[in-house]
Amino acid sequence: MKCANLAVLLVFLQNAIALHNVTTPLPTLVEYLTEPQATLNKPQFMTEPFANVTGSLNENGVCQCSVYLPDTTFPVQKVEMLEITAQVLSEKFEIELTKVSQYTKAIEIYEQKIRNLTIKVEHMESTTVSYTKLDFQLLKLEINEMERLVTQLKSTLVGSNVIVEQLYVEIRNLTLMVNDLESLDKTNILAIRREIVTLQNRLKECEKERNQTTPPPYFPPGSCGHGGIVNISQPYIVQLNWRGFSFKYGAWGRDYSLQTPEKDLYWVAPLNTEGRVLEYYRLHDSYDDLLLFKNARDKRITYGEGSGTAVYNNFMYYNIYNSRDMGKLDLNTNTLTVRKTLPNAAYGNRFSYAGVRWQDMDFAVDESGLWVIYSTEESTGNIVISKLNETTLDVLHTWKTRQYKPSVSNTFIICGVLYATRPLNTREEEIFYTYDTNTKQEGKINIIMDKMLETVQSINYNPSDHILYVYNNGYLVKYNLIFQPVLH
Repeated sequence: MKCANLAVLLVFLQNAIALHNVTTPLPTLVEYLTEPQATLNKPQFMTEPFANVTGSLNENGVCQCSVYLPDTTFPVQKVEMLEITAQVLSEKFEIELTKVSQYTKAIEIYEQKIRNLTIKVEHMESTTVSYTKLDFQLLKLEINEMERLVTQLKSTLVGSNVIVEQLYVEIRNLTLMVNDLESLDKTNILAIRREIVTLQNRLKECEKERNQTTPPPYFPPGSCGHGGIVNISQPYIVQLNWRGFSFKYGAWGRDYSLQTPEKDLYWVAPLNTEGRVLEYYRLHDSYDDLLLFKNARDKRITYGEGSGTAVYNNFMYYNIYNSRDMGKLDLNTNTLTVRKTLPNAAYGNRFSYAGVRWQDMDFAVDESGLWVIYSTEESTGNIVISKLNETTLDVLHTWKTRQYKPSVSNTFIICGVLYATRPLNTREEEIFYTYDTNTKQEGKINIIMDKMLETVQSINYNPSDHILYVYNNGYLVKYNLIFQPVLH
């Protein structure tokens, strides 16, 4: 009975295994790819679910038997490796496909450039127009650029690419063609020779004009019928100031009078050695007396400040020491006749010129009379110009510029136009800025002044002779001005 039950159980177990535990091993990738399509459509790998065995009874009469089931382990690791390999191959394929697309576009661009260059070269071959060396150089630059790009493209390709190789050969042929054209450009050589002849003729004309020196246009004393300064002469060194080399700061010039513009009165006013106090000055009644130190009249005042002194119509105008007051000194009697405060003027070395201390006020004379150049706190150091009544020192009119006073080395006024200078180096000064009080217009010019020594302490203009009288580190120096004629 027990054996009969065991047989029934065995049959049931057999059917269960056959229905539920059938294992179908996966074919390998090689077998799958090499198997014929007909074989792939029919069931694969039908294995026996178990093996027949012989049972036995133990000592208790229980039937025992062994059942051999098939290997049901699924190769998960192999499938994962297969998926990773497939993903890597897919990414590499996408990258290579992108490169091919880029190379295709680049090749199309290069092909178009070659067509354009070919058209240019063919046009040069078919015409007789004279081309300059620059034309050939431009062609060479374009070809070299394409050659460089194609070489770079070749280096990025793995293996050989017929299209790129052909493109490279065509560019090299184009280079040789352009070189041949350039070597055969006889007409261009003739054009250069004609240009050389033209230049030689122009050079001869310039030499002829240089030999025929024309004197600068003449303008009578006190005249403003010109278009402003156009040039300046080389410096003419008159002499060292009468007090010696240690008196580096000061001013000098020639008196100007509207009534007697031909009158000669030369004055020299060196400051004391500290470069601030004006105490002594000297007068000469002629230029010869100045040169020979003859018939000098030495005077003493108490006290002026800075080297902004000017002389007009036999009166000396200067900044009174340690104040914003202006002084008017009668040269005949050496007495201070007028003392007047200049409204809002900065003083005490507040906004002096570059490289020159204590020149807070700079008096100037032009064809129309007396001026003063200074700065105020309100102008934040920019140059302010005031026209003065030379009799009372009242301010008649004021102009405010946008030029910072401490950035210029000195100023002077001609026909109502302010000119400002600045140092370029130890041997050159530049007249670089103008302000026209007639039109209220600022301007930029470039006129180079050679100088003997580094610092220009003062500049005084005289309308009688159109000369700048410059005090340069203790030396008295003159410059002739050249004016531009007015074009009608």
